[in-house]
Amino acid sequence: MNLFLYALTVLIWGTTWIALKMQLGTVEIAASIVYRFALAALILFAVLLLSRRLQPMNRRGHLICLAQGLCLFCLNFVCFLSASQWIASGLVAVVFSTATLWNALNARLFFGQRIEANVMAGGGVGLLGLGLMFWPELADHGAGAHTLLGLGLALCGTLCFSAGNLLSSQQQRAGLKPLTTNAWGMLYGAGMLASYCLLAGVPFSVDWSARYLGSLLYLVIPGSVIAFTAYLSLVGRLGPQRAAYCTVLFPVVALNVSAVAEGYQWTAPALCGLVAVMVGNLLVFRRRVSPSTPAGSPDRADARRAALRAGCPAPDSPSLRGSGP
Repeated sequence: MNLFLYALTVLIWGTTWIALKMQLGTVEIAASIVYRFALAALILFAVLLLSRRLQPMNRRGHLICLAQGLCLFCLNFVCFLSASQWIASGLVAVVFSTATLWNALNARLFFGQRIEANVMAGGGVGLLGLGLMFWPELADHGAGAHTLLGLGLALCGTLCFSAGNLLSSQQQRAGLKPLTTNAWGMLYGAGMLASYCLLAGVPFSVDWSARYLGSLLYLVIPGSVIAFTAYLSLVGRLGPQRAAYCTVLFPVVALNVSAVAEGYQWTAPALCGLVAVMVGNLLVFRRRVSPSTPAGSPDRADARRAALRAGCPAPDSPSLRGSGP
């Protein structure tokens, strides 16, 4: 299931750039984001209500969903789409791929979780690989005030994405599933962005062409309902650190799609970068082998006493040796 969710997220988010490109035109970007997440929230609520799977939430749960909506379904997209006006998309992808490192650091800072060396090493190697893959764009990009502005916006978007990951992880530890929290989060995010559009005078026009509506539908259902649910499920199952390596892998899918659709040419540095990204993936998901606890250690003895008190076989009982999980 973890592999399926991981592959699903990477493949969908690796192709949403095509739909995003088709969204550009007469409709304002902010309005398109409102349409996307408002429709996605509507679909999620309909599915949850019809299947009777909508979980009740207390006030604290709604406040966290409000913060999650602000981070994941509002500011995150505004920052990245604004950054793309000032810096190349390859540079935006490289900055976004640092989410693996930010998730590890933020989980340590706010939740006291241990930073795993292999996750940090894998994230660093993957970041280096993306740098090689997008090297032509990075090398041709001049330095200046606009570049710094674009980098700042991309970094802000990445930090918002990381914060949304941690908030979702907190909700899942409280027993709330991503389907429910995403429905509320997308509704809150779309509502906040719609309020901004009204205050800023952004028109809510609609492009009724098949190109725009088709791309919007792809962004709503696979890109939002399915991919965000799959990704945030991974956050709960694998932890924010490992799940965020998706942000390194989906630019690889995007480049492969671009090679077919737009004639992108793979270069020697890009191929080396691809190898580095794959090596980083192996490092991130490498199992940490820890020495087994000695039979006479306090932890082992405590576990044995607790099992005996519960009327169960002790952990080192012959009836349990070699049994499955």
